[in-house]
Amino acid sequence: MTNRRAVVVGAGIGGLTAAVALRRQGWDVTVLERAPALEPVGAGLGLGPNALHALDAIGLGDDVRRFSAVQGHGGLRHPGGGWLVRTDLGVLAARFGDPQLVALRADLVGLLAGGLPADALRTGVTVTGVDAGDMDRQARVRTSDGDLGAELVVAADGIGSRIRALLFPDHPGPRYSGFTTWRFVAPALPAGTSRAEPAETWGSGEVFGVLPLAGGPGNGRVYCYASAPAPPGVRHADEAGELTRRFGGWHDPIPGLIGTVSPAHVLHDDVYWIADPLPAYHRGRVALLGDAAHAMTPHLGQGACQAIEDAIVLASVTGPGTPDGPAPDLAAYTSARMRRTRMVADGSYRASRLSGMTSRPATALRNMGVRLVGRLAPGLMIRQLDPIASWTPPPSPALTPSRPRL
Repeated sequence: MTNRRAVVVGAGIGGLTAAVALRRQGWDVTVLERAPALEPVGAGLGLGPNALHALDAIGLGDDVRRFSAVQGHGGLRHPGGGWLVRTDLGVLAARFGDPQLVALRADLVGLLAGGLPADALRTGVTVTGVDAGDMDRQARVRTSDGDLGAELVVAADGIGSRIRALLFPDHPGPRYSGFTTWRFVAPALPAGTSRAEPAETWGSGEVFGVLPLAGGPGNGRVYCYASAPAPPGVRHADEAGELTRRFGGWHDPIPGLIGTVSPAHVLHDDVYWIADPLPAYHRGRVALLGDAAHAMTPHLGQGACQAIEDAIVLASVTGPGTPDGPAPDLAAYTSARMRRTRMVADGSYRASRLSGMTSRPATALRNMGVRLVGRLAPGLMIRQLDPIASWTPPPSPALTPSRPRL
């Protein structure tokens, strides 16, 4: 008798983490990816201490810690360059046992995919439908290559999830946040720039973030991101030129960083999020994970982190993949994840409204309030992360215990 089969739909960070975690539980895992190959697409992403705690459970935490830690001082600035609030980022590592990391998305995808056997990943496969099954009946995944039966299906097919729409046809789906974003990796610091401090700069509605990648796989490079209020669907022939138009008068090194990147390497995406909660993160033997379940705005840097958490919790509640194992307890997965991810998604949206204020009087009051908090309650920014960054995965016999906190 063979071990039970899990089919993971989507080879993004959440789907690949789930595949690695389920294999550690003994499941026979097949990952279906619509793209013809796992190309090195995307820019950078943040990995908070909670994501590192989760990755420890599948033995990859230390590999990920070799990526770039956000070090030194960081905080919030205004477009003229002055600091609204500045903090020692070492306090974050001391408080939560791990630093905030920044990684190239392609590096993390490659690491996770390397934890799977070559025949576990099938690219160029489109999922056309799903039968969710029930406690007494397998699920079935319909694909462009034929049908697959499975004791568990993981829908990690992103914000536009076809599986979510099939399982919850009455749900309104993602909602536009009112913001559009740009992301790119500057190949090097501009000439004459000694360093780029990790910081987010808030203007009137517009935001520009700078996260150095030095010291890891992206040595010498800088991950940059920006957001601005805009109607959905607006694109520009020269996205780098649009960034220069918006941010070229802001403080150094922002204009120089924009000047190092070609327009073809700037990613521009409108931000949608699941504002209306799903009734559950499962139906039958299908579990929704990551953006398919709870897409959120990027303003707390938790999108990938919450998908990684989902994957580890899902593996812990499904039980071992032995042939005689019970049906996976997906109600426990929904119970464990729904309240937490809702808290993070709502908090991220509130952060987007704060940083995205467009009224000049409101912006001035916001900046004054941030300065006062920084002076009167130093360290509050870090302490506010407690509900998110202190998370650790549930114990599971087949998964590795989390590292002890420092």
